[in-house]
Amino acid sequence: MSAGHRRDPCPGATVTRVFSCLLLFVLTAPLAAADQDHWAWRKSVRPALPAVKYRAWPRNAIDHFILARLEAAGLHPAPPASRAALIRRVTFDLIGLPPAPPEIDAFVNDPAPDAYERLVDQLLASPHYGERWGRHWLDVARFAESNGYEFDEVRPDAWRYRDYVIRAFNEDRPYDRFVLEQLAGDELFPDDPEALIATGFNLLGPDMTDAFEQAQRRQNSLNDMTDTAGLAFLGLTLACARCHDHKFEPIPQSDYYRFQAFFTPATFRRDLPIAGRSQREALAKAQRDYTALVKPTRDALDRLEEPYRRRLYEAQFAKLADEARAAHETAPERRTAQQTELVEKTARLLVVSPQAVVAALGPADRVRHEELSEQVKKFDDHKPPPLPVAMALQDATGAAPKTFLLERGELSQRGEEVQPGFPVILGSEAGPHDGAARRAALARWVARPNNPLTARVLVNRLWQHHFGRGLVATPNDFGVRGERPTHPELLDFLACEFVARGWSLKQMHRLMLLSATYQQGTALSAEGRRVDPDNRLFSRRNRLRLEGEIIRDSLLAVSGRLNRAMGGPGVFPAVAPEAAPVWKASPDPRDHVRRSVYVFARRNLRFPFLEAFDLPDSSLSCPKRERSTTATQALALLNAADVSAAAKALAARVMAEAMTEEERVALAYRLVLGRRPTAQERELSRQFLGKSPLSELCRALFNVNEFVYLD
Repeated sequence: MSAGHRRDPCPGATVTRVFSCLLLFVLTAPLAAADQDHWAWRKSVRPALPAVKYRAWPRNAIDHFILARLEAAGLHPAPPASRAALIRRVTFDLIGLPPAPPEIDAFVNDPAPDAYERLVDQLLASPHYGERWGRHWLDVARFAESNGYEFDEVRPDAWRYRDYVIRAFNEDRPYDRFVLEQLAGDELFPDDPEALIATGFNLLGPDMTDAFEQAQRRQNSLNDMTDTAGLAFLGLTLACARCHDHKFEPIPQSDYYRFQAFFTPATFRRDLPIAGRSQREALAKAQRDYTALVKPTRDALDRLEEPYRRRLYEAQFAKLADEARAAHETAPERRTAQQTELVEKTARLLVVSPQAVVAALGPADRVRHEELSEQVKKFDDHKPPPLPVAMALQDATGAAPKTFLLERGELSQRGEEVQPGFPVILGSEAGPHDGAARRAALARWVARPNNPLTARVLVNRLWQHHFGRGLVATPNDFGVRGERPTHPELLDFLACEFVARGWSLKQMHRLMLLSATYQQGTALSAEGRRVDPDNRLFSRRNRLRLEGEIIRDSLLAVSGRLNRAMGGPGVFPAVAPEAAPVWKASPDPRDHVRRSVYVFARRNLRFPFLEAFDLPDSSLSCPKRERSTTATQALALLNAADVSAAAKALAARVMAEAMTEEERVALAYRLVLGRRPTAQERELSRQFLGKSPLSELCRALFNVNEFVYLD
């Protein structure tokens, strides 16, 4: 419903409102007309390779697009990076760990023309690839293991989504399948535990569990999953249309709620059992055997408890409002959408806990209850373990609740009813009108090969992480207010290639990494400084600082302490009590040196070392991390317990593996910086060691720019 058709709550302001609307229309009408033909709404079309003069430089199609722009600007590509720099660069890019000295030597001294190609394939096959690239997606997905807000309760099973993402990347799961699983895995692949876990994507946002109004809590979750699906998969800022028609994009408010209607029927589960068919069948048999064994005693307990439970329920039921009682008394298949919603809101008020039943028992019945309970405990050895559970979506049974356009985004101000549908600017197709498999329809639409946004958005994310800047500099915003692509033909080529290669991420990595563009050095020419100081045309490699997780992982790796175990619940490395008083370190010291992707991700208490290096706020989708330079970072690299421990461990390693002082200095440089020291550095190190222990030299090397920046 447009603004002009809504009831005005303040008639006295009508003249002013009409004038404002007319002014807004005059100012935006020309732009709105142009918006209809915005580049991102058009289907990607594979362009022809542009002609270039410097024909010896391109190694693949990417280089033709880059070189054509450089030549048009009068620029030349930078010379290629050295082999030592290249192996360090690509190893950190793909697995987030430093290459070991023997690996550097093997690559530098390998004369085979395909040495670099084999190195790339080897890194893509590493299980650490999923840890590195899964972390990028977790930023986009706003992954955390707690609810946020005041109480910030722990989500004990959220880690299963993190492990799902890492496995998906390692297996090179086609991206279209990855999309289908996260948006509608329960509807499309109900017997696949992985697909059930994947739907946890929709519930990763913050959740105010203690909210007084549970209907508003649910609406907040629906808003969050609507907003994040638009940002993550489509690069659309749908949230701006939640309260009114989008001010800059051709997205009316009705589109926002039509998109949200795909999610409205879903039940939000925090404990959905996840298991394959064989596991479920085995558990069912074990459960039947256990039930038969314990049934006589359990039946006796139920007969004893039943009158007390009934009275407690009736007392709580009597406290409900008349309309709520009527809703509960109506058969589920005959309830209206409003009654279904009312039942969901009040059901928790009718739960009779086992503790309440025990407290209500009379003296004689309490003694008998204790006797029967002890008999049940004797069968505990035969009780089958529960199935693993995860946060996930599940389609509700019965009639789907209706979705309404909300005036100013307020739940209390319902406008017209809307049906599921896709943004009008991306096509005129309508969504399903019944409650069944709505999200499946949405997922298929997002993952279809001719969707103009899905492939573009993802290849732009890959390009951003490999080259330091996306072809579109606003990776979560491909709309009119986002940045235009610097190389639109290249973006379309990559999108088309991505689909043609079966939505394979690893094949797109190979294409980008084997290009001459990626293998350039970081040297800045005088022409580049004058014509393209921000390197928007990619005439050189951008020098990039490593993320906090990779800096910490590098400290663990070079000091020989890294525990490479994968998966499982989040771990708690030790921190200073004054830095995080409520942070309880994991009891197993081996967990303290796990990779940083496994450090427990708590919203209101982030791991201090990572927070210093721009760990993002997980309440919102983060498409690109900030790279700040602060005194806190310098202090962390000088004084943090992680750095001190790494310096001492590295010194012990160097002492054990090298015999002379000169060899120890050389090994320390090679482990930390991936290269040998210069003559001047050797002399400075000799003088330093005359006054300070080897561990302090190691600490100093951790504070060299080369340790935290990639050439």
